[in-house]
Formats: sequence, structure tokens, C-alpha cells
Amino acid sequence: MCVAIPGIVKKVNKKSALVDFSGNQVNAATGLVEVAEGDSVLVHAGCIIQKVDKEEAEELTSLFKELEML
Repeated sequence: MCVAIPGIVKKVNKKSALVDFSGNQVNAATGLVEVAEGDSVLVHAGCIIQKVDKEEAEELTSLFKELEML
């Protein structure tokens, strides 16, 4: 099982995007999902696999922060 946390697309190139995960920035392939700057996305194995709406992204981020405190 894989757990993916939401990241925010900072910059889109031709076949990849720079995604920010709370300050950690990674390049991820965009071949599966069309994205734009500012989109919240889930990344698995270096590929953007899904866009999530802002509310869902904030809820997931909050839940993961709670888990870190346990």
C-alpha cells in the first residue's frame, strides 16, 4: 500500500512539473494528468497520478500532521 500526500504544482514544463511538498520540491512526470500551476496533486513513483481539490488537499495534509504527533 502506498500513501500519497498532496503537493502543489509550482511550475509546469513540457512533460514534467515542479511539485512542492511543504518545502520539499520534486520534479514529477505529467503524462497521466494534465495540470497547471497552483493545482494540488498526488504523486506516486515520480508521476502525477491525480489532481485533488483544495479542500481535500488541506484535509489530507491536516490528517497527516495529526498522525505525525502520535
